[in-house]
Amino acid sequence: MLKQRITFQSGDLRLESVLYLPNGDGPFPCVVVCHPHPLYGGSMDNNVVDAVCNALVDASVAAFKFNFRGVGRSQGRYDDGRGEGEDAKSAIEYIATLQEIDAGRIGLCGYSAGAAFSLPACWNDERVKAIAAISPPLEMFDFTFLTDCEKPLLLASGSYDDFTPTDRFISFCSELDENSEQELVVGADHFWCGYEPKLAERVAFFFSKTFTT
Repeated sequence: MLKQRITFQSGDLRLESVLYLPNGDGPFPCVVVCHPHPLYGGSMDNNVVDAVCNALVDASVAAFKFNFRGVGRSQGRYDDGRGEGEDAKSAIEYIATLQEIDAGRIGLCGYSAGAAFSLPACWNDERVKAIAAISPPLEMFDFTFLTDCEKPLLLASGSYDDFTPTDRFISFCSELDENSEQELVVGADHFWCGYEPKLAERVAFFFSKTFTT
């Protein structure tokens, strides 16, 4: 595995990021992974984000994580989700230009508020072929737009998630396209401590399967 620290442009801002490349010859499919809420300590150096990126690379899928505006060394300031959605768009635009990446096989994965910020902005982007939402905070943000999503879609949540009660998660998933996938992990909470490997393996399998069919 090769890790490259990169800065890329989002409007007038420079954002920091890390590109994970599998061993072997590319171009590789790639998943943009968006971190949780910046105002509550969220950054690309997150346990779930790192676990997912490593699992993707193990499945021969490149991963691209980045810090939203105002986080770490990324320029700017928090923008209540609006600018963060633009950051996710810019991340997709950037990786699509890289020779190591197959621009026809790009995925999007958001964790918690990272899903709430990135998915509304990018779910219908033609370059995005598959989407995963980890711990989508259904009680705090509107995810009803996903009922119109016909792309491969995975939603994953823990049975002890305080931001998305189990019955709410199950009810919401029942409204999605019949081809969508759901994973409810018994015992996990919103932060996935101790459950990162199980979650990451499931997410990586979803994207790997989607990109090879």
